[in-house]
Amino acid sequence: MQQRKLGSELVVSAQGLGCMGMSDFYAGRDDATSLAVLNRAIDLGVTFLDTADMYGPFTNEVLLSNVLATRRDEITLATKFGNERLADGTFVGVNGRPDYVRSACDASLQRLGVDTIDLYYQHRVDPNVPIEETVGAMAELVAAGKVRYLGLSEAAPATIRRAAAVHPIAALQTEWSLWTRDVESNDVLATVRELGIGFVAYSPLGRGFLTGSFATPDAIPEGDYRRFMPRMQGENFAANAALVAAVQEVAAELSVTAGQVALAWVLAQGDDVVPIPGTKRLAYLEENIAASEIVLDAATLAALNAAAPVGAAAGDRYADMSTVNR
Repeated sequence: MQQRKLGSELVVSAQGLGCMGMSDFYAGRDDATSLAVLNRAIDLGVTFLDTADMYGPFTNEVLLSNVLATRRDEITLATKFGNERLADGTFVGVNGRPDYVRSACDASLQRLGVDTIDLYYQHRVDPNVPIEETVGAMAELVAAGKVRYLGLSEAAPATIRRAAAVHPIAALQTEWSLWTRDVESNDVLATVRELGIGFVAYSPLGRGFLTGSFATPDAIPEGDYRRFMPRMQGENFAANAALVAAVQEVAAELSVTAGQVALAWVLAQGDDVVPIPGTKRLAYLEENIAASEIVLDAATLAALNAAAPVGAAAGDRYADMSTVNR
């Protein structure tokens, strides 16, 4: 696995592993299989693991602690705070208060069983707390040795600039894929590149949609969060299926899978971009990793861009878009 740099110093595997779906939101939790996937990912060179305190809630960090206990030196560990949930799963709200930043970090360190978090993100921006105060508290964690690098998630350009003025930001994590290309048109991508901030692309497979796994909305398992996403429903689903068909056509020409084409497209967007596809199946993990070796030529990239241009996807990516890009 090749490596890429986030910001000026943080070196990570060119492809990371998003761990959310192993514990929450997507149906079919199986901790034993997830641990096998985590260990196999590390064996194959995917050492950038992404979690958050809200996943579970809390249980995803505990799951990773089992791997960190024996393989900490092989792992670049990223976790997040800011989406506050209770143990029963109740969502409290977005919290960026300095006292909460400190307590959330200490709780994550304890669950993960580590002394230091490599990359600590604010998961969502709290509109009621100046970003300077939140990042100031995060900077204190760096000074205390509890965190190595800082990140933001789903932040707007102006917020990113204000945050970076307080402390260097190594990475911005935001959704980016062939059906979510907002960052290319809303100045987010331009801003992080101007400031030398790396880009971590979550859901690079369009939450599995771009793989062609869901022929109809009913193919999404019961109890799966994706059933409630606007893009996965009704007329939006049918319209977005055309994007999948275009990706599948390219995949057939290259004798690879649609998911591999989608990942290869994200990887081709720049050496400052690191996708973190999530999976809890060994076969899909190995398929995703193999995508890192696929090089799309200019003509193929042009065809994909024409088939799935900015704004082509039908429907919002969340039912409530109020917490993103702010």
